[in-house]
Amino acid sequence: MKNSLLLCFLFISLFGYSQKKILQTKFISEKIEIDGKLDETIWQSAPIASDFVMLTPDNGKKIPENKRTEIRVLYDNDAVYIGALLYDESPDKILKEITQRDNFGTSDLFGVFINGFNDGQQDFQFFVNAADGQADCITTDSNGEDYSWDAVWKSKAVITDKGWVVEMRIPYAALRFSAEDKQTWGLNFFREIRRDRQKYTWNFIDTKLGTFTQQTGILEGIENIKPPTRLFLLPYSSFYINASDKQKTKGTLKGGLDLKYGINDAFTLDMILVPDFGQTKYDDKVLVLGPFEQQFNENRPFFTEGTDLFSKGNLVYSRRIGGNPSIYPEINNNEEIIDNPASVNLINALKISGRTKEGLGVGILNAVTEKTKATIRNNNTQEVRNEVVEPLTNYNVLVLDQRFRKNSSITFVNTNVTRNGSYRDGNVSALVWDLNTKKNTYSLTGDFKYSFVNDIENKKGVNSQLNFSETSGKFRYGIGADITTKDFDNNDLGINFETNYYSLYGNASYRILNSTKHFNSFSARFDTYSQFHKESGKIQSGNLNFQINANDKKNRSLSIGIDANPVETYDYYESQQADKYVILPAKIGGFIYISTNYNNRFAIDFNPSYAIFNESGRTTYGFDFGPRYRFNDKLSINYNFSFFRRNNNKGRIDSIDDDLNTNTPNTVIFANRNVITYANTFSGKYALNSQMSFNISLRHYWSYAENKNTLALQNNGRLTDFAGYTTNKNSSFYSWNADLSYSWWFAPGSQVSVLYRNNAGAFERNINKDFRNNVTNLLTNDALNHTFSISVRYFIDYNQVKNKF
Repeated sequence: MKNSLLLCFLFISLFGYSQKKILQTKFISEKIEIDGKLDETIWQSAPIASDFVMLTPDNGKKIPENKRTEIRVLYDNDAVYIGALLYDESPDKILKEITQRDNFGTSDLFGVFINGFNDGQQDFQFFVNAADGQADCITTDSNGEDYSWDAVWKSKAVITDKGWVVEMRIPYAALRFSAEDKQTWGLNFFREIRRDRQKYTWNFIDTKLGTFTQQTGILEGIENIKPPTRLFLLPYSSFYINASDKQKTKGTLKGGLDLKYGINDAFTLDMILVPDFGQTKYDDKVLVLGPFEQQFNENRPFFTEGTDLFSKGNLVYSRRIGGNPSIYPEINNNEEIIDNPASVNLINALKISGRTKEGLGVGILNAVTEKTKATIRNNNTQEVRNEVVEPLTNYNVLVLDQRFRKNSSITFVNTNVTRNGSYRDGNVSALVWDLNTKKNTYSLTGDFKYSFVNDIENKKGVNSQLNFSETSGKFRYGIGADITTKDFDNNDLGINFETNYYSLYGNASYRILNSTKHFNSFSARFDTYSQFHKESGKIQSGNLNFQINANDKKNRSLSIGIDANPVETYDYYESQQADKYVILPAKIGGFIYISTNYNNRFAIDFNPSYAIFNESGRTTYGFDFGPRYRFNDKLSINYNFSFFRRNNNKGRIDSIDDDLNTNTPNTVIFANRNVITYANTFSGKYALNSQMSFNISLRHYWSYAENKNTLALQNNGRLTDFAGYTTNKNSSFYSWNADLSYSWWFAPGSQVSVLYRNNAGAFERNINKDFRNNVTNLLTNDALNHTFSISVRYFIDYNQVKNKF
């Protein structure tokens, strides 16, 4: 009998969590005050969700009794309410750093995950930390968490003598659900005990499986509610003062409107009229020496929020919209460019996105940018003329994404860029698939893309890839291949660096699913990648990579990696001439990354790296060093210093014409050079409370390439000395950025932002190696550009306005 009971207990322990838990909710008519007290009597009669189990590091382990968690859910005609009691035997040890919205900080955390369609496709996640801060995101298994999505909801967190309490009110306008009379929602709750780095969920999430959103529990009992009219207006007004040595102090007043409208229970329209992106984060520009442009992060909220559909196929690089002009002005020998805009103004933009209950996701993105001209002056006559560098342009994206069996999808994507007049147009279409077995153990992904560019000559190209992988268990593996033809070009609205190749790749990995005596987490991964020139078959890349990542019992992180290119490879891109390649030597290198426990007031990140090439004197090495200190729950600072050096690096600097009878450069000039880079970044915050904070962000960057001698590229890919080239092609780029800001969320969804920004930058051929001068030269009135701005945004919910009137 005793053995039978033991076997039964083991069976329940091992397999009992596979069943979805069910929680019943209750309708209320009385008012709930969101104050973190849960003192309304209706809370006591609501059913309780409890018996949390660990997500990490000991997946499946029950939560201790002294940290038990009890959740209740209520609803009315306008919103759903969550009351959470999070017990803790040591309330004084609860971590509660005050941070900005969507930044968890070093704090305990509670979250609720809601899927109004209960289809395992998409969770709306709402978090509250112990410092009363909010965070929210949309989560899908394919794209992970998107914290650029922001909803308007209420919450309050209070620390008590028994732990802490969270009370939340999430309006239906912040969710998506069907119009059925009887609702069944996917539901899960999350808790992180930060000092122990332990994460728990209400419904068990098995980390052996390659899915998260499909392992939720069930919320039942919501009846006879209707999806509200989702109409939100966000009018804003901004005032800017700009000044520099070349520009008199000038004030500018701007105003505009963002609009969100729920077309139906599934689809949402987002629009921006007269956009204002003046307070977005600055770009971390670097010295670009190679043939490829620098890729920047998207910091504009409209283009980051709710873009999971538009990321399908990786065809959209939204920085193209309102980015650099696509045309460089042509000038005569006696002319000079006196004004060439660095960016193109956005006139307006809209998005329509959503998913039907049958699983069809539809996304439409459209944006229009204005006609932009450069100003050119004739130095002989002093006459001034204008030349178009970007015509009136329309950008459009269409996505149709059909999901089935809750974990698979087939997607059609089309991007189109149409420029007014006889300018270049671009169109790309793609079929994308993500197929998973019913138990999420194996995956087959891939795509087929076709590009058509209407320019001086029409170009048509193809890019395609296919990947197979095991996605569950401790041991996992994957194999894949892709091919890109010479004329594939998606750069009108996307970004692509390499063409005319095919590649083969694979990986194998191991991870622990539960903590051990020494580690909370441990994983090892091996990757191999080989790329070949499509026409000649020459190997362009042959890479082997092995990496170990671990987190020990004291929550210190360690990564060790070895990276090797064991054979010579043929680079067809560096020369920037068709069918010319340079042979790159074999190399081997490695890195170490150490990160101490961020729970401590003082923590350090350290990341040294080193690589040696099969070429005399050619090495690379560097390190990142990042200390951080949290003075208290309100004040913290982070600093990072980065140094990287490349000795005897070889790179193209020019091309010349040796044959006076032709106009085509036929000698590609390379430089043997040393490249040194320094970067200093500093950030800090002082938070008065969860709604009000001061922030500072500083960055100084300096990188230079000093040419030692010049080389000529031979037809066989080798480099030989070339003494006849005397032009100075050294490169030195240094920049400074500083942001000092104040943010106040004075009402739900409404914000006042005050920003002072200064920046400077310079590119030079003569290298001044005095580091101090390179800093101070940027911090003078002659070099700095100054901007002071105040922006006020006010959130208007149609439902609240309607109820008041």
